[in-house]
Amino acid sequence: MSVGRAAALGLTLALALPGVAAAQPAAKDLFSAERAPSAAPPQSIGFYSKGCLAGGMAMPKDGPTWQVMKPSRDRAYAHPALIKLLQRLSVDARREANWRGLLFGDMAQPRGGPMKDGHASHQIGLDADIYLTEMPNRRLTDDERDHMPLPSVIDKRTRHIDLKRWRPEMMKLIRTAATEPEVERIFVHPGIKEQLCKTAGRDRAWLNKVRPMYGHDYHFHVRMVCQPGSPNCQPQEPTVKGDGCDKLDWWFDVALQPPKPSAKPYKKPPPIFLSALPRACAAVLKQPDAAGARAAAPVRAAPVAAEAPAMADDFDGNAPMALAPEPAPRASAAPIPPAAVPDDGGFAMPRMRPAG
Repeated sequence: MSVGRAAALGLTLALALPGVAAAQPAAKDLFSAERAPSAAPPQSIGFYSKGCLAGGMAMPKDGPTWQVMKPSRDRAYAHPALIKLLQRLSVDARREANWRGLLFGDMAQPRGGPMKDGHASHQIGLDADIYLTEMPNRRLTDDERDHMPLPSVIDKRTRHIDLKRWRPEMMKLIRTAATEPEVERIFVHPGIKEQLCKTAGRDRAWLNKVRPMYGHDYHFHVRMVCQPGSPNCQPQEPTVKGDGCDKLDWWFDVALQPPKPSAKPYKKPPPIFLSALPRACAAVLKQPDAAGARAAAPVRAAPVAAEAPAMADDFDGNAPMALAPEPAPRASAAPIPPAAVPDDGGFAMPRMRPAG
């Protein structure tokens, strides 16, 4: 029995006793203790910021057109559909944005759920961070992946884009992700959204999915729609029409300004307990570990660079990873899915400002 499942069992016994509910462990402690996905059919349970993941899959550490960063966090798990989407996007990005390869950041924990730090969402295996730093033409060590500088593209003084660090390929990269039919939201810093609005040209429908949010100045956050086979996945409300480019003033005039001296200090929200998550999440903690490594088969891609190592190898001393056939090219213009996020209320201001 894993640490997480033992804690969950202890919680069940504690809740059966009067007067001990206040002592129950936070859900973030239970889910962060899990070290393997559950042996269950893939299913996203609950909402992006209040749920869990059954039958998750690990993103392979290295692929032809990607590398996984921050390995010490152990957050490279997701619904298999998101794993496939990210691998396909890494191929499309090289073709459409001239991007050598993607560096993937946090996805979800082995069984999803709340994390101890860093994210309010990323709980149901349908969220992933992609860095605006291009993959190098060599394999990074684990230490490099954990500590490599990831520069912001925002000028700290003006809070607008830093043109010394911004590249046109970054706009193409974000646009490539936004035109994926299964991508529901992309979160970026308001300064990045502003730059996209300035340079998008006439093809602007994809901007509807790109939403301004605190942080996200060195990466963008991809969110996928609820998948078939996940009846308990809570979708997001539809967005308002338009590209949202006329809704940015509040961000620069109010949200990104330093708080007034008279403002109340930021109060960290209380932890989420297992009892507040969908009931099925307690069962996810009790499910046995999946047998072996549940890693997705990488997609096939052309060599990244002539001087680069053989990108199909997993570089762990094992045999090369089996490669799946290259996916068929998708249409250049994809319909925007009907479901969308309520977290910004349709380009409105977010509910709270994070610390820092």
